[in-house]
Amino acid sequence: MVKGISRRVVVVESPDQRYFEQAIFIVRNEAVGEGVTARELVEEAKRVARDYAGGDHGRFSRAWRDLSPAVYTLIGAGGIGLAWLVAALV
Repeated sequence: MVKGISRRVVVVESPDQRYFEQAIFIVRNEAVGEGVTARELVEEAKRVARDYAGGDHGRFSRAWRDLSPAVYTLIGAGGIGLAWLVAALV
């Protein structure tokens, strides 16, 4: 179905096009009337895309994300073993 509505969009190209070519943001009509410049819209779209993709969450979360599933398994097994030990001593 095609509607007769005109919309403004911001298209952000992906720096790594291995999975995605571009992100398309539909601009709210109120944003145009508030005196927001085109440059501000593009910068905000880039920021949102970068944040949504998990680009800058700090070193700690990146370290957890990069761990091998085997490490998660060992951490879980160690936690369960510790819980059993504490339960057995109580």
